[in-house]
Amino acid sequence: MSQDQQDEQQYDEQQYIEGGEQEEGAPAEQEDNEQRHKYASIISWVVSAALHATAILLAGTIYFLTAAPEQEIPPVRVTSIPPPPKPKEEKPKMERDIVDPKVTLDIEAPQSDTVAPITQLDLPVDVSAREEEVDSPVPKGREEAVADSEMGGQGAFMAIGAGGGGAGMFGSRTGGGRKRAVGRMGGSKASESAVEAALRWFKKHQSPNGAWDAEKYFQNCTEDPKCEPGSYYNYPAEEVNVAMTGYALLCFLGAGYDHQTPNKYKQVVKKGIDWLVSVQQKDGVLGRRNYEHAVAAMALAEAYAMTNDPALRGPAQRSIDVLLKRQNTSTVGGGRTGGSSGSNRLGWDYVEPSQRNDTSVSGWCVMALKSAHAAGLNVGDSMEGAKRFLERSWRDTNTKREWCQDWSKLNPYTDISRYPYEWYEDGRITISEWKNNAPENANHHDMAPIGMVLAVFLGHKAGDIMLETLANYVVKYQKPSSYPDNTYYMYYTTLGMFQVGGEKWKIWNSAVRDMLVQAQHKGNGCLDGSWDWSGTKFHGHEVGRVLSTAYNTLCLEVYYRYAQVNQGK
Repeated sequence: MSQDQQDEQQYDEQQYIEGGEQEEGAPAEQEDNEQRHKYASIISWVVSAALHATAILLAGTIYFLTAAPEQEIPPVRVTSIPPPPKPKEEKPKMERDIVDPKVTLDIEAPQSDTVAPITQLDLPVDVSAREEEVDSPVPKGREEAVADSEMGGQGAFMAIGAGGGGAGMFGSRTGGGRKRAVGRMGGSKASESAVEAALRWFKKHQSPNGAWDAEKYFQNCTEDPKCEPGSYYNYPAEEVNVAMTGYALLCFLGAGYDHQTPNKYKQVVKKGIDWLVSVQQKDGVLGRRNYEHAVAAMALAEAYAMTNDPALRGPAQRSIDVLLKRQNTSTVGGGRTGGSSGSNRLGWDYVEPSQRNDTSVSGWCVMALKSAHAAGLNVGDSMEGAKRFLERSWRDTNTKREWCQDWSKLNPYTDISRYPYEWYEDGRITISEWKNNAPENANHHDMAPIGMVLAVFLGHKAGDIMLETLANYVVKYQKPSSYPDNTYYMYYTTLGMFQVGGEKWKIWNSAVRDMLVQAQHKGNGCLDGSWDWSGTKFHGHEVGRVLSTAYNTLCLEVYYRYAQVNQGK
């Protein structure tokens, strides 16, 4: 047998031994082994599952014994939302809504700082359609300028301007302050609608350079029918337009629209202010006469007070410096040179210091200085002199006269007093004549309205003999009954009567407010929002529509331009 055959035989035997051939009965034994292995596996899984279940149960028992009790979740109320209402059929809309002038804002004056939500006031949408319906965070004038007492160290300032929706003298002009003042002080939906219409009119008639032109204003409006031309009243155009621009700006500022706070008239106001600054001379002069100059200076001072714009501080202060330099001084114990100490200051003439004290000019100078002080500008001791002028001129006017022999014996509740157009230190006055126990021409150079406002601005309050007797005269002889009337006097009388307050103010407001609302042009092209000037007497009759519209707008803004000195009286 070869070696290969031997190897093959050994391989076959090995295969046989390892499993190539089974012993008899082997299959039954193998089946029993498999069954035992299967049962052992099942028992192992059951024991493992029991151990794991016991562990989980023990852990859960420990958790529930130690964990804090679960908070009960409140039930959720499900509210069904009703379907939206069907849209109402819109009626054709006029150029602006005509509101019943007698519809007042019926709200109760708050007795504390907690006031009703502004949304409860039922005002038309265009009353204060500002980009921001909140009070500006910028302080509106110095707090000390509105204290209910004379200024410490300054002496002669009044308390006009206390309260309102923001800080300081001009706080009632914006947002909630304005709305509350309208409702509390006797305004109406119609009066506010008229103010906003007038401001739109001013916007449409502003010149491209930012000024308001007394004669050519109508050329700037694209609507028809056109307004009529105005007049420069025999004065240089640039002089008159300084005053017209100042008046228009005071209307915007009086309603809370300045050149920095986001609002719909921001650019209009900015252009007007920029124009005034551009025409101001290096020495601060805005107008050759103290009349035009004071109106423009007042506008700059108020704009600065309402915004604290650093770019305005210099121009505003320089304009006030001009008034300080031009103030008259007493010839008793001092010369006539402007700029002397307050111990001998008096009022103002039209241009340079003189012995003549003009009440109309002095009125605007005092108002400009008041706004300047509220803005934190330097006014020196000018107001002490103005107070001296007021008291001395009033006493001279009401001593040994047909209407009054002794001013000190006047009854503030029943008697009247008067105020002169001109006053000199030697006692000379200019005033309309008095015949048959009544003024022959109460509208001609009888300055009781301006004397009343001077008294308010210089510290006199309700109940004061001067203020009350001047107010008695105004109510008796100068209350308008129909439009047109003397718009110049109406501005002063409305401002003064508002400060007097009480029944006198209610009587005055009921007559003037609705009369002005009804007389305003409505929905008539270029004229819409303005007031006619023919027959308005005094300066308004000669200059034109810009001035008549400004005076009447300021009258309807009286509720919030300055808060009453004596609230609730």
